[in-house]
Amino acid sequence: MKKFNIRKVLDGLTASSSGTASPQPGTNQNDVIQETLQSEHFQLCKTVRHGFPYQPSSMAFDPVQKILAIGTQSGAVRLFGRAGVECYCQHDSGAAVIQLQFLVNEGALVSALADDSVHLWNLRQKQPAILHTLKFNRERITFCHLPFQSKWLYIGTEKGNIHIVNVESFTLSGYVIMWNKAIELSSKSHPGPVVHISDNPMDEGKILIGFECGTVVLWDLKCKKADYRYNHDEAIHSVAWHHEGKQFTCSHSDGTLTTWNVRVPAKPTITITPHGKQPKDGKKPEPCKPILKVEYKTTRAGDAFVVMSGGLSYDTGCRRSCLTVMHGKSTAVLEMDYPIVDFLTLCETPYPNDFQEPYAVVVLLEKDLVVIDLEQIGYPIFENPYPLSIHESPVTCVEYFADCPPELIPALYSVGSRQKRQGYSKKEWPISGGNWGQGTLSYPEIIVTGHADGSIKFWDASAIMLQVLYKLKTAKVFEKAPKGSKEEKPSTEIVDEDPFAIQTLSWCPASRMLCVAGVSAHVIIYRFSKQEMTTEVVQLLEVRMQGELNDVDSPDPAGDHPPTPSTPVPPSSSSPTQEGEPPEAQPFTSDDRPRDNGPGLKVWSAPLKQSPGYQVELVIQLVWVSGEPPQQITSLAVSSSDGLVVFGNSSGLAVVDYLQKSLLLNMSTSELYSPSDPYQRQPRSPRKTRQPSGGEGSMRSHLNVQMSRLRHGMFYLIYLFVFIFLAAKMSKKISSPTEQKTGLDAKDSSFSRSRSSSVTSIERESREAISSFHFSESFPRKTDSSPSPSLWLGTTQGTVLVLSLSLPPTGDQRLQQPVGVSSCGTLVRLKGGILTMAFLDSLGAVLPPSYEPWSEPNAPDEEKTRRRRPASPPPTQEGQDSQYAVVCSEKQAKVVGLPSQSCFFKHNITESSFVLRADVVQMAAGLCLACFCANGHIMTLSLPSLRPLLDVNYLPLTDMRIARTFCFSNLGQAMYLTSPTEIQRITYSQETCDNLQEMMGELFTPLETPEAPNRGFFKGLFGGGAQSLDREDLFGETAAGKASRSLAQHIPGPQGMEGMKGAASGVVGDLARARIALDERGQKLGELEDRTAAMMASADSFSKHAHDMMLKYKDKKWYQL
Repeated sequence: MKKFNIRKVLDGLTASSSGTASPQPGTNQNDVIQETLQSEHFQLCKTVRHGFPYQPSSMAFDPVQKILAIGTQSGAVRLFGRAGVECYCQHDSGAAVIQLQFLVNEGALVSALADDSVHLWNLRQKQPAILHTLKFNRERITFCHLPFQSKWLYIGTEKGNIHIVNVESFTLSGYVIMWNKAIELSSKSHPGPVVHISDNPMDEGKILIGFECGTVVLWDLKCKKADYRYNHDEAIHSVAWHHEGKQFTCSHSDGTLTTWNVRVPAKPTITITPHGKQPKDGKKPEPCKPILKVEYKTTRAGDAFVVMSGGLSYDTGCRRSCLTVMHGKSTAVLEMDYPIVDFLTLCETPYPNDFQEPYAVVVLLEKDLVVIDLEQIGYPIFENPYPLSIHESPVTCVEYFADCPPELIPALYSVGSRQKRQGYSKKEWPISGGNWGQGTLSYPEIIVTGHADGSIKFWDASAIMLQVLYKLKTAKVFEKAPKGSKEEKPSTEIVDEDPFAIQTLSWCPASRMLCVAGVSAHVIIYRFSKQEMTTEVVQLLEVRMQGELNDVDSPDPAGDHPPTPSTPVPPSSSSPTQEGEPPEAQPFTSDDRPRDNGPGLKVWSAPLKQSPGYQVELVIQLVWVSGEPPQQITSLAVSSSDGLVVFGNSSGLAVVDYLQKSLLLNMSTSELYSPSDPYQRQPRSPRKTRQPSGGEGSMRSHLNVQMSRLRHGMFYLIYLFVFIFLAAKMSKKISSPTEQKTGLDAKDSSFSRSRSSSVTSIERESREAISSFHFSESFPRKTDSSPSPSLWLGTTQGTVLVLSLSLPPTGDQRLQQPVGVSSCGTLVRLKGGILTMAFLDSLGAVLPPSYEPWSEPNAPDEEKTRRRRPASPPPTQEGQDSQYAVVCSEKQAKVVGLPSQSCFFKHNITESSFVLRADVVQMAAGLCLACFCANGHIMTLSLPSLRPLLDVNYLPLTDMRIARTFCFSNLGQAMYLTSPTEIQRITYSQETCDNLQEMMGELFTPLETPEAPNRGFFKGLFGGGAQSLDREDLFGETAAGKASRSLAQHIPGPQGMEGMKGAASGVVGDLARARIALDERGQKLGELEDRTAAMMASADSFSKHAHDMMLKYKDKKWYQL
C-alpha cells in the first residue's frame, strides 16, 4: 500500500500521459491519504454486446447444437444459444456477411463475405476465432453449400462456376464445374450467377445447380456431366428439394412456384401463383412480387409445409412484408413489422433424406427476430428471451448503475412482470444450445435507457447478461393533439417528430426517485410505488426561464491583472426567494393567458390511472417567452433527502421543491455570480426591444429558433462542448503567451480573461449553460465549520458555483416552511465545460449524496415517516480540511480542499482533444476518476492525487452516438451504444478481465449426432435408399489434381488448427470433453473385448472341428478318402 502526501509533488508519471498532475499551494495540511489503486488494477477489454444485430444480412442454424448465427452488413457475426448465451465476432475486413454455414455438431462455422473471402470459425472455445481464410481473386462469391456430414464446401460464383473447398485444410480442389459445361452447348447466352447449390437427398453424387436466368442443372459428380437441364422463363431466387429426392420446387421472380420431377425436365409438373388472382378464362394469373425464398418440409402424419417469403400481389393494400405458410389446403399469411431478410425452418432431424417434421420457423427481420410455432393452431410466436428490443424506439440517453441495492432488481421485476404481453406459444424457446458461464463475480447492475417515444426501460445487467425489468411510458402524462391541430404548432418549433423524447434523466437507486427531462423542455418527477392509484389532477408547475442574450464573457480592459479569489456572501444578500411567492413562476390557472406563455405540451387533464411502478409526482414545463421557444434542458439532478429538483439550460437554472410543488430559484447564469466574483458576467447592453419584422431583432429571433431546432435531443450538449473547445483553442492562439503565477488559479487567467473580439462574438451566440449539478452535505463557504446541504453546479465555461440550502425540520414543517437558497459565489475555475463533481472525506473515501430511504408513498398516513439518511460525517480536526471536492472538466481535473477552497492537485487531461464523459467511480481496491476523450482514449486517474493509472487508445470518436451514450459505472464497468440497436459493454478492471472467461457462456456442447434414418429391408435389398459418395476419391488431389494458385489465396488464422483444437474453453468444457473421451475409450475397449471373445470362440470352434476331422480320417487310407 503506497502512501501519498497531498503537499508533495508526484513524480514518475507515465510518458504516455497527455498531461501532468501537480500539487498546488494551499493550507498547511499534514493529512496522509492512503491510495491503494495501482496501474496493475486496470485492464481494458470488451465484455459482451447486447441488442439486435445491426443491419443483418444472413442467418444459419445448427439443428443438433441448437445454435443460431446471424451475420451483418458490417462483417459481424452474432451467435445465440439459450437465454444468456450470446457471443459477438467480427471479421477484420468489415465486409458484409452474405452467407453462413454450420459444420453441424462439429463446433465450426463457415462465413462467406462480400469481399469474396471465406472463413472458418472455431466455436469450441468461448471466444470464437478464425482458423482459416480463403480469399478469391478472380471470381465473386454468390452462393455456398456444405452438405451434412461432409468436409467439402461447394462455392458458386458470379461467373456461373462452382469450386470445391476442403474445409479441413481450406484448400481448393482441382475439381471445377464450369458454367459452359453445365448448360446446353446450344445456348448462346450466359446463365448468370449461381443462386443455388444442393445435393440430392437420396444421391450424394448428384447436385442441383440453379442459375439466375431460370436454368436448373442436375449435375453428376462422378461422370462430370449434366444429367438433366430444367429451363424456365422467369428468374430463379431459391430451390427446395422434397426429401425423397424425386422432386424439387423453385421460386421465381413473377411470384410463381414451379415443382419439377427430376426425370421430366421438359416442363414443371405443377405451376402455382400462391397470391395471384386466378382469371376465369383460364389465362395466366397476374404476376406478383418475387418469391425470394421457399422451403418444402415433409411430415410423416400429414401434409407437407411450404414456407415462403414474398410473392404478394402488386395491388395488395398491405405494404408490410409477409411470410406465407401453406399446409395442405390452408394458407396463412403472417404480417411482419419489418422487411424479411431471411428465414429458416427448424426440423426434428438434420438428415435431408428423412421426413423433416418441422416445428418452428425463425424469421430474421431488418430490426427484429421472430420465431413462429408451427405445431399450434394460429401459428403463435415464441416469447423472445434475448434483449433485442433496445431499439424498439430510438435510444436518446443511457445511464449505467453498478452495485445497486440488492432489493431494487426484484422490486422492478415484480412491477414489470405485469406488463408482459399474452398470447405467446406455451413451448420453450427452441434455440436452446450452449451452457451458462460459471463465474462467481456478480453484483446488481442496472442499465436505464431513454427513448424517442418518451419511454424509459430498466434493464437487469448483472453477470454480463441483459433482461428488461420494467418499462415506463412518460407520454401518458400528456395529451396527444390531433395531427394538423393548431394547438400543436408551438411544440413543432422545438422538436420535429418526437416531442416526448427523453433528453436526460437523474435516478437515485437508493430512494428510487426518478426525474426525467424531455426535448420539449419538460421535467417529470416520479415516485416508485407497488400499489395502483388514480391521480385526479396531475400536478403542474410552469416555469418562465428567460436569460439575456448578452450575458457572455466580456474582455477585461485590465486583463493583465489576475482574478482574486471569491469572498463569502451573506445568505440574505443573494437569496431571492427566502420567503413569499416564488418570482416569475406561479402555476397558470387562467385560460386567457398569452399564447407566448404556453408550454410545448398539454398535460393530461382527466383523472390518470397509474399502474404499480413509477407514478408521476409533478410535471414542470418551461413556457415560451417573447415568441421564442424555451431552451432545452442540458443538466438535471434530484435529491430525495432534500426534496429538491434542479435543472439548467443556456438561460440559467431553476430549483424546484417537489414536496411543496413550488419554485425556489429561477436565475440566469450571470446572476449567480456574487458582486465581488472575479468571474462575474456583466451584460454588455440592455436587451434590445424586439422588432415586429426585419432588423436585427427579427433576425436574432429567427437564428434562435433555428438554433433551438438544432439542439434536438442530447446532441445539443455535445455540440456545445465541441463549440466551446474550438473557441478555447482560438483564444489560446490569440492571447498572450505569458501566464500569471499568483492566485488560486493564476495559470488559467490567460484562458479565462484574454479574449479577442472574434472569440467573444462567437461566444455571444453560445451562452454559458449549466452543464452539471451535484447535491452534497458539504462546506459551501470558507467560514463553515460543519457540513450543510448545498448544491454545486458547473457551467460550460468551466466555472463551479455553490448554492447553500436551508432546509426546514422534517415532518409537517418541511411541507409548510419555505426552503432557503442562497448563492455563495464561485469555488474554482477550469478549462472547458464542467462534466462531473464528487466529494471525498478526509480519508479519501467518496461521500455519497444523502438520500431518503424508500418507503411506500401510497401507504396510510400513519405509516408515512420521512427519514433522511445523510452521508456519514467524516472525522474532522480543527484547522484542517474535512472534505475534498473533485472537479473534472473537458480539459482538466482539480482537487479542492474544503472548507479552505484551496486547490491541492491539478491535472491537465488533454491538450489536443477534450473529455466527453467523466465519472468518479468506486473500484474494488479504491477510488478513481475515469475519463473518455474525443480522441478515443480512456483514462483513469487516482484520487485525490490525480496520478495517471490507465491510458488506452480504445475507440476514436467516429459517431456522435458514442459520445452521447458513453457512461462509466462503479467496479470498472462502462458501456456505450455502438449502433442504433446494440449496446457494447466494456470493463477497465483487471479483476473482471481475469474472470471474464469463466463468466462467459460456452457455445459448443459435446453431443451425439442423431442416428441416420433406417433404410428398411426392401430399400437395402433393392438399392432404393440413399446412396453415398466417397468425395475424397473424387475431389482429392490424386483424382482431381491441384487448383490454380491464382484463383484463391489461403490465409491461415492467428492460431493453427492443432492449437485451436487444444485450446481451453473453460474447466467445464475440459471436463466434459474428458468425460466424452473416457466414454469413447471405454466403448472402444468394450468393443475390443467383444471382438476378442468372438475370435476366441471362433478359434475354439475351429479347433473342435479340426479335431473331429482328424479323428474321422485318422485310420483311413488315402484311397479311402
